[in-house]
Amino acid sequence: MRVAAPLLALGAAFGAHAQKDLTGHWSQRFHEDLPERGAGPEIGDYTGLPINDAARLRADSWHAAKWTMPERQCEPHPADYGPRGPAALRIGSTVDPISQDVVSWDITVMWMLPHRKVYMDGRPHPSPNAQHSWQGFSTGAWEGDMLKVTTTHLKEGWLRRNGLPRSDKATLVEYFIRNENYLTLVTVVMDPVYLTEPLVRTSDWVLDTGLQLSPFSCIPAIEIERPRGAVPHHLPGTNPFLEEYPQRHGLPVESARGGAQTMYPDYALRLKRLVEGEVP
Repeated sequence: MRVAAPLLALGAAFGAHAQKDLTGHWSQRFHEDLPERGAGPEIGDYTGLPINDAARLRADSWHAAKWTMPERQCEPHPADYGPRGPAALRIGSTVDPISQDVVSWDITVMWMLPHRKVYMDGRPHPSPNAQHSWQGFSTGAWEGDMLKVTTTHLKEGWLRRNGLPRSDKATLVEYFIRNENYLTLVTVVMDPVYLTEPLVRTSDWVLDTGLQLSPFSCIPAIEIERPRGAVPHHLPGTNPFLEEYPQRHGLPVESARGGAQTMYPDYALRLKRLVEGEVP
């Protein structure tokens, strides 16, 4: 037993060695998915997204003036989209004073400063009927040197800032991967309401010791006078902007309408035939 105890302690130390320290301030990179990092994607651009007809109808009916409504002006990005927006990150941790285990990761995003807590203590997720929020309920576990985070209880949000919806039935799975001073986040959104397949995306940051998140305040105001109860929208079939994106970029309208088939390399052959007019 005199030998066993030190060996157990040594084994525990080696077991924790694969875990990476994610704490710090992380500066976003703009070399990928630039529209999401800035002003947002173009209206009608659903290319490469595994959406179904219900999602397409919701997006076609969306009106950008929604964001001028006082009740919408201060909505933060939900947990699955926030890191893809203007999203420098601050990641901290809460450590058990006795065991020195990380009991939660605390993630704050620059835009509107939404705060997420990722529980690492093995607690279960609440009942499906529990309250939903913009950041949801997140639990984490290490898989090798990757932190896997599972998030449920998300309020209805968006896949892109052009009206593509994400339902409150969705589950978000994330993998935080640190390689020295680089942080990669792989997100997998599974939505039985609006997606036919999981939506997989990646985002990257660089450790920035000089970065400091600034205070963020949002005060709703009347930007446009409207009749009481009026909500900006397009009725089905009346949105005049949907074909501007494919026309501007010389794409067939079909390709801009998205769907799982547009995600895969095989679609390039059909796209070529569409451009050449070989298929209706």
